[in-house]
Amino acid sequence: MFDHSLFGKRLLEVRTVSGEKQPALAEVLDVSVTQISEIENGKKGTTLPRLALICQHYNVSADYLLGLTDEPKPYKRKKN
Repeated sequence: MFDHSLFGKRLLEVRTVSGEKQPALAEVLDVSVTQISEIENGKKGTTLPRLALICQHYNVSADYLLGLTDEPKPYKRKKN
């Protein structure tokens, strides 16, 4: 089951490890700083397009942010 709190903690972790402040992420996602704070505090979620942006921006897997794995790096696709 999806846990807003875990998602928020992991988003906060990847953002702070990258040295980025909430306003910078808010700009990337085109949301307010308040919305970033609410997501990181587990009060709100986000949309799928914004989840994809977060994953691309921080090079982190959606599975990690969603709590489905403890491995933050995305899987590498095999080239045909």
